[in-house]
Amino acid sequence: MNNTNVYLENGEPLGPDILGMTAEELSLVQREESISDAAFKTESISYGKDVWRRFRRSKVTVVSAVIILLIMLMGIIGPYLSPHDYLTQRLDLKNLPPRIPGIENLGILDGTRVLTIQENSLEDYEGCVVENLGSYEVSSAFGTGTMLRIKVDMYKYNGVADEYYWFGTDDLGRDLFSRLWQGTRVSLILAFAVVAVNLTIGLVVGAICGYYGGWVDLIIQRLMDIVWNIPSMPLTILLIMLLGSGILPLMLVFCLTGWMGTANGVRMQFYRYKNREYVLASRTMGSSDVRTMGRHILPNAIGTIITQSALAIPNVVFQEAGLSYLGLGVQAPNPSIGVMLSDGQKALLEFPYMIVPPSIVLVLLMLAFNLMGNGLRDAFNPSIRQ
Repeated sequence: MNNTNVYLENGEPLGPDILGMTAEELSLVQREESISDAAFKTESISYGKDVWRRFRRSKVTVVSAVIILLIMLMGIIGPYLSPHDYLTQRLDLKNLPPRIPGIENLGILDGTRVLTIQENSLEDYEGCVVENLGSYEVSSAFGTGTMLRIKVDMYKYNGVADEYYWFGTDDLGRDLFSRLWQGTRVSLILAFAVVAVNLTIGLVVGAICGYYGGWVDLIIQRLMDIVWNIPSMPLTILLIMLLGSGILPLMLVFCLTGWMGTANGVRMQFYRYKNREYVLASRTMGSSDVRTMGRHILPNAIGTIITQSALAIPNVVFQEAGLSYLGLGVQAPNPSIGVMLSDGQKALLEFPYMIVPPSIVLVLLMLAFNLMGNGLRDAFNPSIRQ
């Protein structure tokens, strides 16, 4: 062992006898590899990729988006999946219960209905009775009689044993399945069109108010306050009475004040970012107002705009359903979710299956859009980074 170059503090050379070790036990450890800092490597993540990553991480938001896409897909192809047109009327097949191939073998959605008839009327349903549920006696001023409760195959009774109406038929014999998805298509087209118009108007007005401020902002805000404080329902009824019912009058009603919420949101974002250093530097270097607003301020407000738009869609669908339910929206024979709810409510006690499908679609749309809007709000918030 060579240790002649190692010394103690008093100048004596380090030896085995100093440490109480033999020469074989004492050896100096030499590191063969050099010690240095490891290189720090990471992936560069853009703002869009970061938004997408946070969006995917929220399972509720992803499920909501899938539900919305499925409903939109059914709104596009749903009316063509049924062999029956949504406008075709067959009065001889009115109020048929739902019947779905395959599922009917499970004893549900099999096109049967429980009827209460007099015993002497049983022969009218010969060959169509699936099950006899019992009988009971009734007394009246005209005597005593026997009443029967039977489960009847309504498709066989109406002579269409080989046909299927998946959601049943309404009081005019129209297919509820194709009408539901056609009505969903109408409601969604109306909602997206209204949101697009409101977004365009609100973006322009909000950007002008927030960027320039001063008397321009003051005048526009006071005009918005006047229109905003007009009661919405009387104004809606008045416009529909003047313009008639239909898609275009509804769009005008929803767009008359609907853009103001978007305008206020955009105005707040422009007020927030217009005095930032990079915006002032852009203006100092001669950038035009339009370029400054579109390139340097608007990208910071895009998250708020998308979130407000996602939350506005279910509101439009719900308002359209309410107006159509009151008879002020889309008119027959064209369907919408509100029209189908109104028609189903009239026969709720006797034929409850008419109101169930549009109610489910409306509830799913409301929940899914609101949950997805909340998820988008979190995903576009740059302060939330995980």
